[in-house]
Amino acid sequence: MNPTTATRAKAARGRLTGEAYHYVRDGIMRGAFPTGSILAETEIANALGSSRTPVRHALSLLLKEGLLEVGSRRQVIVRGFTEEHRAEILLLREALESVAVTRAASVISDDDVDYLRLLLARQRRAAKNGDNELFIDLDEEFHLKIVEAARLPILHGMLGQLRGFVRVARLDAARPPAVLAQVTAEHKRIVDALERRDGDGAMKALTGHLHKSDYAIMRPRKPTPKKVT
Repeated sequence: MNPTTATRAKAARGRLTGEAYHYVRDGIMRGAFPTGSILAETEIANALGSSRTPVRHALSLLLKEGLLEVGSRRQVIVRGFTEEHRAEILLLREALESVAVTRAASVISDDDVDYLRLLLARQRRAAKNGDNELFIDLDEEFHLKIVEAARLPILHGMLGQLRGFVRVARLDAARPPAVLAQVTAEHKRIVDALERRDGDGAMKALTGHLHKSDYAIMRPRKPTPKKVT
């Protein structure tokens, strides 16, 4: 195999692995592969029309990210989240996003503020329509945009991975329109502080938001069954 052919083959393998990675990761994020699901290489490869090799590589990447885990019988399983995991997610979000909002308050541009305002408008519309799926997308974009506005690319990558955990952990959380509206109002307080270049205010608004929005990473309580008399 000449160098040009080898390079093309390597690029093709990388593309197929990328396609498999995004297919599985998006399926996890959207709940198509619920927590506890066993992911079979052959089934995924058939769905994608590819060989098992890129699927195996993609699953390996997701194992490293922590979205998958190896089961007792060596199957690859979509990771579940215990209450301890959820508490850790909240702790990490508070630590990392505090760095982002503090930095953003001193370096954020007017264009960045305007874009955050646009996201708020879109969140209000999604909340009013009860569109949970879109709201989650916008929520993720909102928080990552603050990190981007803080000019912290390494932190952006770290929080991008953490947001994957947040998204999976909140898949079955109850989010009626009133709760979505509450979250949007909390986001607005963060943006207001950033626009004032008020680091302390932005930090306070973020911390309040994360703790008030603890519902977002907690599973809804099951209703107590009624006694039949």
